[in-house]
Amino acid sequence: MSDDKAEAKPWTSKAAKYLGLSESAVLVLIGGALVLVAVLLLYSSMHDLLAAAQGGPKEIEHKSIEILNTVLLVMMTMEIVYTVAISLESHTLNAEPFLIIGSIAGIRRMLVITATSTESETNPAMFHNTLVELGLLAATVVAMSVAIWILRYSQRRFVERPSAEPAVEAKH
Repeated sequence: MSDDKAEAKPWTSKAAKYLGLSESAVLVLIGGALVLVAVLLLYSSMHDLLAAAQGGPKEIEHKSIEILNTVLLVMMTMEIVYTVAISLESHTLNAEPFLIIGSIAGIRRMLVITATSTESETNPAMFHNTLVELGLLAATVVAMSVAIWILRYSQRRFVERPSAEPAVEAKH
């Protein structure tokens, strides 16, 4: 009997291979687009920073919130690039980078809210809504941080455990 027929793969295996290659190609394009967006955002932020520095302290104070917001958006974008790279390399979806992105997004929003909160202090209803939003964002960031800790703890405790525990010697 010939080994050629035994080694022939069904069409579904070939289709899965081509779909896997297609997924990798799309992930590379997504990663490249995200890096380009991050570089352009960082360029824009640096341009604003230089313009603000030339405008003096008042201009720096006025632009600092916008610059901080953009830089944190760049951080989030690069964390997404990292997630895409992990997915490309391992062909698995890891939850931890998404939790980190969510935490950065929550912190980013909290910083923007607190930096602009002086505008809403005069309106009690708006100030109350701002405080509620800050509380919910803080709870979300804490929940994501706990989830990251649980993932890391369970990874160390249950996945990276050595296969054989050392034997305990009996005392004579």
